[in-house]
Amino acid sequence: MARKMSEEHKAALARGRAQGRAIREYLAALEQERKPGRKLDKDTAEQRIAEVQTRIDDEPDPAKRVELIQRRLDLEERLVELADEPDVQALEAGFVDAAAEYSERKGISYPAWRELGVPAATLKAAGVKRTRRTN
Repeated sequence: MARKMSEEHKAALARGRAQGRAIREYLAALEQERKPGRKLDKDTAEQRIAEVQTRIDDEPDPAKRVELIQRRLDLEERLVELADEPDVQALEAGFVDAAAEYSERKGISYPAWRELGVPAATLKAAGVKRTRRTN
């Protein structure tokens, strides 16, 4: 005979899944942010596209013009990528809500989070203590 799960157990499982999702999404966003190169925001990308288009319109040399067109296309592609980037602040808030309990449950230490790139201020806000081990 199969035992039924209590509502409390179901709620604990759901909470664990939600915490795991919040942790994974925040860590994935951190990895994206650490990519090398200068950061480009939406306004700067749009401004550069307009500048390159002006140069395209004024360029008499077809070889240089095609290079400028490619530069504009690259910037337009980057602009689309910027629109798809996650809201790191919202993901960080979810991490802060979940990290202390998740760390305790999974035995994840403060140094492990730091080595992965989680800022100390974020861990402090989450209530993850600066210890060698959580359990």
